[in-house]
Amino acid sequence: MTIDSKYGVPTVAVHTNVFERAVRSVARVNGMPRTRAVFVPQPVMGKSARELRAYVDGNDPTTGRPVMQEVIEGLTKPFDADDLKRVVYERTTPRLVEPDTEANLHRLFLDNHWTDTLPIVLPTEERVAEMLAHTSHQPDEVVGHMRPTQFREYWEYTVEKVAVNAVMAGASPEYFPVILAIAASGVSGRASTTSSAAAMVVVNGPIRNEIGMNSGTGALGPYNHANATIGRAYGLLSQNLQGGSEPGLTYLGSQGNNYAYTCVTYAENEERSPWEPLHVQHGFQPADSTVSVFGGCRHTAFTLGLREAHWQDHVRSMLRGMDPHEQPCLVLDPITARLFIDRGGFDTKDKLIDWIYNNACMPAGEYWDYQLIQNYIYPRATYGEEPYASKLKVPADELVHMFERDEIEVVVVGGETNGYWRIFGARYGKTVSVDAWR
Repeated sequence: MTIDSKYGVPTVAVHTNVFERAVRSVARVNGMPRTRAVFVPQPVMGKSARELRAYVDGNDPTTGRPVMQEVIEGLTKPFDADDLKRVVYERTTPRLVEPDTEANLHRLFLDNHWTDTLPIVLPTEERVAEMLAHTSHQPDEVVGHMRPTQFREYWEYTVEKVAVNAVMAGASPEYFPVILAIAASGVSGRASTTSSAAAMVVVNGPIRNEIGMNSGTGALGPYNHANATIGRAYGLLSQNLQGGSEPGLTYLGSQGNNYAYTCVTYAENEERSPWEPLHVQHGFQPADSTVSVFGGCRHTAFTLGLREAHWQDHVRSMLRGMDPHEQPCLVLDPITARLFIDRGGFDTKDKLIDWIYNNACMPAGEYWDYQLIQNYIYPRATYGEEPYASKLKVPADELVHMFERDEIEVVVVGGETNGYWRIFGARYGKTVSVDAWR
């Protein structure tokens, strides 16, 4: 669309047919509904050159017309008046719906894809007002902007819009400053990547105890009202305030991700951690209340404790099991955190992160053969971006770092019933003050 509209160069985009609805929708919300597009069958991954050639020589599965004929027409046929007519797309939702019975209203919200399909609390004006009473910010103040993918326009949302979704999630009003801080991050909890991403939220500071969040036994599970409903509110506000999250249209996760229901939301166990908490690492004071938002969360490696003889080999194996395009976040029970000190002498998080960086390595040839590295890192390397450009010059059999040092995070959480721990593939987004939204 940019090449066609900004530079005036006739352009035809080629997509696989499973993305037809999404392509048409993206073109429409960007004001160019007649953007020229051609479709070939899905999948293309794993197909031979001969099979892919057959796609090109065959028919567009969405129209039944020859693919190459559509390409040539798209590049040579002039736009008509309808093609050039730009549309204005409303990037919001109605403030109120018409009064109806409770059952009908629940059906209305479900049919409009305003829910995660689980039952919701209907956001009456009274309930929303109670939520709004727990922040000093005005209902019409803009909190942030969000979109499901980089190809869609940002939607803007207000304090009141966030409150509506917080009510729907069943959150208590005293949780509202935390939910506002998450919304202010602008990081979507319903990202539309085909690789089925979810999100993770780590809460730090006094707010954890003020609202009764769980940082101990079962903190990542379903047993704490604050953890669960704050995370669910994050998911709901993401899908409703970014312009939707509908499978096949504004959500394209191939397998989906169960983490997305509550966005893996928990409090760090600062009291039992031997190290400084996450928010202090990112420039805040210990007495500040914050949320730290992560994207990705596609995969997890886990194990029990650290053995005396081979713990380094075990951890290296866990790291090698991660996709190098993701970023590792070590989520450690306090027992395991102390074991890292006992076994490795990592009396600071920085020392542990240094060790992870230096030991998460693989042969360069294997690194560059990963599909996501090919998709996203290889082009940046060819443009000369460091450190990827230098890594591209390394011989195939030499070891390279899987991750950059500043991509590695460590969080301590758990109730010390056992030394289980895990590594999330979770990309750090940002840390936002909760106090600013009180």
